[in-house]
Amino acid sequence: MTTANLSQAFMILLRRDLTLAYRRRSEMINPLLFFVLVTALFPLGIGADPTLLREVGPGIIWVAALLAALLSLDMIFRSDFDDGSLEQLLLSPHPLSILMIAKVFAHWLITGLPLLVVAPLLGVLLDLPGAAIRTLLVTLALGTPVLSLIGTIGVALTVGLRKGGMILSLLVLPLYIPVLIFAANAVATSGAGLPVEAHLSLLTALLVLAVSLSPAATAAALRISLS
Repeated sequence: MTTANLSQAFMILLRRDLTLAYRRRSEMINPLLFFVLVTALFPLGIGADPTLLREVGPGIIWVAALLAALLSLDMIFRSDFDDGSLEQLLLSPHPLSILMIAKVFAHWLITGLPLLVVAPLLGVLLDLPGAAIRTLLVTLALGTPVLSLIGTIGVALTVGLRKGGMILSLLVLPLYIPVLIFAANAVATSGAGLPVEAHLSLLTALLVLAVSLSPAATAAALRISLS
């Protein structure tokens, strides 16, 4: 097996997942709509006071992003499990952990990247200052891949279960909490005019740790689930 063959397999799997997601556009749009609707409904429930919105806005946006990511996790392996493609990935001569990176990257492009696109509009809706909106984009760019990487491990463990949604939530939500805390605090701190380098460094460390451990853990979880 050469590096060229592995790169080709990576790109083929990435294109396949993106093509399948495009064919199921309604499923692809659901997490984004959920993210927008949850964030937009909060001002109606708590009032339109600009000061209050600036205080709670970072937490609102990040809780909505976390729940939207959780809502989209099932699509990572479900169709592959149903049509037998997942077993073929396990039998592939290519390293399964590298193929899992392609799956995670495709999931982030489908679900995480759209959140980055609409986040500035939601920041304006919640009256966040410009510095806070810029920090929000940085935290989403660092944090949403972590959500996808961690969530993939949980999906791999529960892919063989018919009703694994509740178990999946119990598995991944505790691991999502550090991302939520550091990211929301970074946006709030930036809005107050204080330095946020420490928060962003912690998010970067979480991303590096997730990239290092998640693919191998996902591959092992899949072998356990399908054995």
